[in-house]
Amino acid sequence: MKKYKVILLLVIASISLNSCSEDKMDDINKNVNNPTDVPTRFAITDAMTKTAFSNTGSDLSFYAGVYMELNAGGSGQMYNAETRNGEPISQTTYNNSWTSQYQTMYNLKLIIDKCTTGAEKGNYTTLGIAQILYAYNLALMTDVYGDIPFAEALHPGIIFQPKIDRQEDLYKIVFATLQDAIVNLEKTSTYQVLGTQDLIYNGDKAKWIKAANGLLARYTLRLSFKNPDYAKVLNYVSKSFTSKSDEFKMKNSGIPNPYYQLKIARAYLFASKSLSDKLNARANDPRAIGYFQKIQKTTGAPFTYEFFVNGESPQSQNYSYSALMNQNNPIFMLSYHELLFIKAEAEARSSAAVTSTTSLTAAVTAAFNKDEAINFSTTNAASYVAGLNITTNAGLLKEIAVQKYFSFYENECVEAYNDYRRLLAMYGSFAAHPIQLSNSLNATKFPLRLTYGNSDVSANKNLKEAFGDGTYVYKENVWWAGGTR
Repeated sequence: MKKYKVILLLVIASISLNSCSEDKMDDINKNVNNPTDVPTRFAITDAMTKTAFSNTGSDLSFYAGVYMELNAGGSGQMYNAETRNGEPISQTTYNNSWTSQYQTMYNLKLIIDKCTTGAEKGNYTTLGIAQILYAYNLALMTDVYGDIPFAEALHPGIIFQPKIDRQEDLYKIVFATLQDAIVNLEKTSTYQVLGTQDLIYNGDKAKWIKAANGLLARYTLRLSFKNPDYAKVLNYVSKSFTSKSDEFKMKNSGIPNPYYQLKIARAYLFASKSLSDKLNARANDPRAIGYFQKIQKTTGAPFTYEFFVNGESPQSQNYSYSALMNQNNPIFMLSYHELLFIKAEAEARSSAAVTSTTSLTAAVTAAFNKDEAINFSTTNAASYVAGLNITTNAGLLKEIAVQKYFSFYENECVEAYNDYRRLLAMYGSFAAHPIQLSNSLNATKFPLRLTYGNSDVSANKNLKEAFGDGTYVYKENVWWAGGTR
């Protein structure tokens, strides 16, 4: 009897389905887990996550850290980058980041449009936040790739081979967008506050405004080789972070630090002898030991530090690694210590008479106390800086550059890479640079920029022509570092 009931129910269901209207079928076939129109309060959360984890903290940072010798590539793809074996000039190397960055900017553009002229017109808070993230992602892209498609790039299905825009013009957009963001965040909005949907500042508009000013300070300093304006840098700094609690960073228990994830999944990055040597060259630097983890090379052997000699050591996973690594470490997009180093440099460059180490000491103090699993808060930064015996403006500027470089270990490698190239333009040569890299391959193969992504090089004739054989990365500076593209 049960058998016949089941058959009857199936027949009824079949009849019901066959009698459905076309509109009803459309409703049935909708994937509720993939909506086509998402409220901006949810879309902005995804954009924040991708900006931090995928765009800032992952591949670009891993590769930049190897080039900057903050980390050493001891295995796999990172070893290829370390030994300049294809990776720096391949169009596939950064393709995941390239694609993710464009997807993020496109989604942010949708949010901006929706909050400007669309269904959420007047949602000024979400608009301002989206504009900050948009400007940040655009700067992140053009800083590492140089000239990129932009004006025509965010029109999928309409423009298939977008033209390449000049970095100089893209930076104008970055500045204008951040200024617009501040204006919008200062307006009153009747829309529901983001609250926990804001994984960075929990809906605190004042902190977003501080972040925007901090980014303006960073990008103004970035142009110091092309158009120095240190008074403007200091003005932006004065409106930005006052402690590490203000930092522009992603710290969330559901979003692990990418460096920790890479260590667990692949173990490609190890302790750089170049970094260790620089730290040891400064007396009593607590990071000379504190930054690294001892290992036991063989069972029963003592635990020792095993540093990878940059560009020379054999491929292996039997080297020391970072002692800072922790899944709960934040992903920094702009840290408090970076902001203080920006301030210190802008002050020192404002006048050749400046020799005071007060701002440098404040920056080093913040670096010793940065928000990571291990910090060096018990170290007296004033005594440490005093021991550096800085007596001239030139000496002060060089030490600011080196200490800023130290502070970027291990999660802020893209900014270390950007800063190094800016200073390379300002000092004029590798030999005169305050930060001396040790990989001998840099004599002919230091990556002055990163390659475009394969997904567009293979499909866009404009990028294919600009890419050539990829060796342009060893020859051509980006615009703000004195290049033409």
